[in-house]
Amino acid sequence: MVQDRAQQLENALREAGVRVTRQRAALLRIIAASEDHPDAAELHRRAEAAGAGVSLATVYRTLTTLQAQGVIEKLEFQDQPARWEAADQHHHDHMIDVETGEVMEFTNDRIERLQAEIAAEMGYDIVHHRLELYVRKSAKG
Repeated sequence: MVQDRAQQLENALREAGVRVTRQRAALLRIIAASEDHPDAAELHRRAEAAGAGVSLATVYRTLTTLQAQGVIEKLEFQDQPARWEAADQHHHDHMIDVETGEVMEFTNDRIERLQAEIAAEMGYDIVHHRLELYVRKSAKG
């Protein structure tokens, strides 16, 4: 799975006319293996820890190119650096812990149905949507 995703990312860079250097290939493997929502600085840190020798500027350029190619999505949460995730994932929404910055994915059929009902009542069909809930641990539990 990680290998397939890394290959997809590499193909996207090649299609964009970007040369896939050893450093970029290492970065692509790190992006492909990410199961969280890392920002560019975190991807750079992981690349450095893996000995990839990639600059932060290259991380940003690579992410921008991958986004333009439609294989990753940029997530911009309130008061946080942009984060990234694979574009080919199933639909999900996000909860962002305002104290820790942790981003959690969730799906909820009731919310999906309610959104569709509201749109239909107003004469619309939902084409795309993104739901972000900014949360804090409840004192109750």
